Amino acid sequence: MRSGEVTLHGHRISYREAGEDREPVILLIHGITSSSATWDPVLPGLASDAHVIAPDLLGHGESDKPRADYSLGALASILRDLLEHLGVERVTVVGHSLGGGVAMQFSYQYPEYCERIVLVDSGGLGREVSVALRAATLPGAAFVLPIIASTKVRDAGAAVGRVLGRLPMRPRPSVAEVVRGYASLSETTARAAFVHTLRSVVEPGGQRVSAHDRLYLSEGMPTLIIWGQLDTVIPVAHAHDAHAAIRGSELEIFEQSRHFPHMDEPARFARHLRRFVASTQPAPVNRAVRRERLVAGGSAPTSGAGTAG
Repeated sequence: MRSGEVTLHGHRISYREAGEDREPVILLIHGITSSSATWDPVLPGLASDAHVIAPDLLGHGESDKPRADYSLGALASILRDLLEHLGVERVTVVGHSLGGGVAMQFSYQYPEYCERIVLVDSGGLGREVSVALRAATLPGAAFVLPIIASTKVRDAGAAVGRVLGRLPMRPRPSVAEVVRGYASLSETTARAAFVHTLRSVVEPGGQRVSAHDRLYLSEGMPTLIIWGQLDTVIPVAHAHDAHAAIRGSELEIFEQSRHFPHMDEPARFARHLRRFVASTQPAPVNRAVRRERLVAGGSAPTSGAGTAG
């Protein structure tokens, strides 16, 4: 694995990279409070026959955390600019949680870059989301988060983690990643970026953006949906609904995984993703077909507010 960084529009974007340049490119997009490190368990399994690029989204990980636009569209634009900077023309885009919403927005804004799309416990596919995320959008949440992410709380959490680590039944990596994510909010700039990002997609009543009104444009785009059966952040019902809405999509439910199936079952995840890339043809770039679908789809009634894809 190699680490790199570029400066785009005055902001530093960090990324991980693995595999050979001549191989098909897989773009991995992490979720909120996470970073490119969340993909470390699957990078070795993917890099054997793919060129993998895993950026830290703006406001996350080692990337800059400025006062900026953290909407799905803005994050998708930065990813497009990163690919341009790196000289990458087309990718299989893989998005987890918030990253799934970014992936769908990316495929909508820049379909010429997308060969395939993989949605992993993705946001933007239904109203329901965990109480914790909804609560973090409430007024005053920015004042509570420093307490949750304080040194004392983090130390107490680490102590509990050490005790759990000595038990015969250890917690899934998903649990540890959630704790690590909240701990990252102790940094003021990271906390501000988290609040701005979350409020762009979630409100106290649930997710405020939905991709369902534009999923008809995904026809012809090879689509794989992977979800943890035990996910308590975004319910697995969203996976089944998306599978029914996206004609020709594939669905894989990881029965033993929570919100991070790529961490809970990394070997299985890498195996399914490699098979999917190898067994499907890249989506063709065809503006005429897309125009026909837009015209036909535009006359149909839609529901939901906004879009994530």
